[in-house]
Amino acid sequence: MQIEQTELEGVLILTPRRFGDARGWFSEVWNARALADMGIATVFVQDNHSYSRDAGTVRGLHFQSPPHAQDKLVRCGRGRIFDVAVDVRAGSPTYGRWVGAELSAGNGRQLLIPAGFLHGFVTREPDCEVLYKCSDFYAPDCDGAVRFDDPDLGIDWGIDPGAAILSDKDRAAQSFAAFRTPFIHEERA
Repeated sequence: MQIEQTELEGVLILTPRRFGDARGWFSEVWNARALADMGIATVFVQDNHSYSRDAGTVRGLHFQSPPHAQDKLVRCGRGRIFDVAVDVRAGSPTYGRWVGAELSAGNGRQLLIPAGFLHGFVTREPDCEVLYKCSDFYAPDCDGAVRFDDPDLGIDWGIDPGAAILSDKDRAAQSFAAFRTPFIHEERA
C-alpha cells in the first residue's frame, strides 16, 4: 500500500495495490496488521455506505465530537468524488486549513481523516457510492456540521455552491465563525 502524507498532520492518502488479470482486479483495502506496521493503528468499529444519485451532491462538513470523535477512512466504490478534510484542532498550526483529494472507483485512493477534522465530499458524477470506516459508533448527541461553502474556509469544491444538492442538516449548518471546536491539537509522537 502506498501512503502519502498531506499538508495536514495525520491526514493521509492511502492507495492500495491492485492485482489484475483477465477477470478484472483484486485489492486489499484495509489490513490492520500491515498498516500498524506502517504506524497506522486505528481500530474501526463501524462501516458506512452512502449513495448519491446526482452529481453536485455535497455531504458535509461533518464532525462527531468527543467523547465519540471518529477517525474515518473514506473511499469511493462507484463514481468519483472530491473528498475534503478541515483541521479544527484548537492550537494546531494548520487550524482552519483544508486538503482535498479526488477519490474514485477507478483510482482506488482512500483518505484517512483523524478525529479533529471536519469531513465532507462532493460528487463529481451521478450514482456515486462512498464507503467509510469509523473508529467510534454514531452518536447523535455528538453529531455536528459546519457550512461547506463558508467563505472563511475558502474550499474550492469545483461547483457553484448555489447549485449544490444538500440535506436539510447541511443547509442549516453553522458558520465556521460560530463553530466552537471541541478538539485540541496534540503533538504526535
